[in-house]
Amino acid sequence: MGKKGDLSNFERGMVVGARRAGLSISQSAQLLGFSRTTISRVYKEWCEKGKTSSMRQSCGRKCLVDARGQRRMGRLIQADRRATLTEITTRYNRGMQQSICEATTRTTLRRMGYNSRRPHRVPLISTTNRKKRLQFARAHQNWTVEDWKNVAWSDESRFLLRHSNGRVRIWRKQNENMDPSCLVTTVQAGGGGVMVWGMFSWHTLGPLVPIGHRLNATGYLSIVSDHVHPFMTTMYPSSDGYFQQDNAPCHKARIISNWFLEHDNEFTVLKWPPQSPDLNPIEHLWDVVERELRALDVHPTNLHQLQDAILSIWANISKECFQHLVESMPRRIKAVLKAKGGQTLY
Repeated sequence: MGKKGDLSNFERGMVVGARRAGLSISQSAQLLGFSRTTISRVYKEWCEKGKTSSMRQSCGRKCLVDARGQRRMGRLIQADRRATLTEITTRYNRGMQQSICEATTRTTLRRMGYNSRRPHRVPLISTTNRKKRLQFARAHQNWTVEDWKNVAWSDESRFLLRHSNGRVRIWRKQNENMDPSCLVTTVQAGGGGVMVWGMFSWHTLGPLVPIGHRLNATGYLSIVSDHVHPFMTTMYPSSDGYFQQDNAPCHKARIISNWFLEHDNEFTVLKWPPQSPDLNPIEHLWDVVERELRALDVHPTNLHQLQDAILSIWANISKECFQHLVESMPRRIKAVLKAKGGQTLY
């Protein structure tokens, strides 16, 4: 014979129905197969409280942090996201009649949906640049994917020969701290790297140009005249294309601005807001290249091999990949509008 808490709502309803039909406690118990105590208890609960639910009363130790305490703890989190568990517990206990320990704080935070995570790294955006980003988003909030297909995206990126990963963990004993198998070697400046400039549009991947030294205005002028100009005139023969570049100093040099003015009848330079890598989909292509480099079975051992690997990976990026990035532009614009010019998840 099960306990009263084991009865389903339907079974409890049958008990109430049998008693209301005029059957005695003994007759109901014999008909339904429950004990007389169960019949009596269920019917009494229905008469006094109108209860037919089979849910048991909560058991165990009473929670030390009630709904009001959770709201208090939530305010502490909102006031200082970087507070440690010890600091949150100490601040919570101030002025409270019943104090709690750190374990209770941890359990409560998890119940509220909070977990300790590494913060996203995003660029610092000044108030002025927030306004410019918001203005750009408002000016382009009605652009469709078809409009964004007319934009050619560009950027520079640097890829290191060796990477330093501070999150690597190993298993070792206390006296094995200098064992060769327990060490991670590092090279100053990552052992050198390769700088590249690239561009693409919805229609196709553009050229990827290795840069042997720090890019200055003269070097960028060669890239613009030798690569940007033929790409734009080929992809957009109707002069309806837009060329995107960020606000790097060499991009804004006088000789560059003058060159663009001389060719403004062939394509338009998109007025780009500062501190906006989240709006440039080519940033995700750099991530693709970086992941593919790390996934190579044989890693490059010198800069020449690294450059060849980068060029090969770039040439094999799928059309679906970069077209999907361009198609995300309306969502990126909405994210900037929602953030009022602030950082987004892109």
